[in-house]
Amino acid sequence: MEDRFQRLTEQLIAVNQKITANQARTWVESLWEDFETSRAKGGWTYKGQDVTEQIVMKWIVQYGPHLHMYEPTKDKFSHLNQDDHMKH
Repeated sequence: MEDRFQRLTEQLIAVNQKITANQARTWVESLWEDFETSRAKGGWTYKGQDVTEQIVMKWIVQYGPHLHMYEPTKDKFSHLNQDDHMKH
């Protein structure tokens, strides 16, 4: 699992140089959890980590370059773009 998160984090950093490594990792973990939680709540069958990784990778390609501009309106998501001052 750690290898998957590391790959996805590196991919996100590659498409968005404006976020830190820790922010990228937080985004990856949040996107992963959101996808798996949404599928479970929807009653969908679990398709495994490979499918989740593919979906998160698609989201990174599509939305990754813009994630640094995200301004959460709910406290639940306020941690996503907190600056930890640790650039990659």
